[in-house]
Amino acid sequence: MKKTLLAEFTARQGAEAEVARLIGDYARKVREEEGNLAFDVYTKAADPRAYWIFEVYRDEDAFQAHLNAPYGGPFNTALAPLIEEDASVLTFLDPAA
Repeated sequence: MKKTLLAEFTARQGAEAEVARLIGDYARKVREEEGNLAFDVYTKAADPRAYWIFEVYRDEDAFQAHLNAPYGGPFNTALAPLIEEDASVLTFLDPAA
């Protein structure tokens, strides 16, 4: 079964450009993962500092491979001081229909 989630975070005032650069670099790497089916990065129209990232992985194994990718930890470490939350807020999703 596919693993689908929404990751949310808000860039701190003044960190917008660095967050955009980090997430752009990270997105390119994640999209190359064999088990990644989608990694779509959005900002809220009313608040461009607020990010929503829609992620879909082939299955749980692909998601675990994503979590264990060597670039994930450094990305999260670099992102943490640049966002308002302690870390990305993850919401796991199930198909409704």
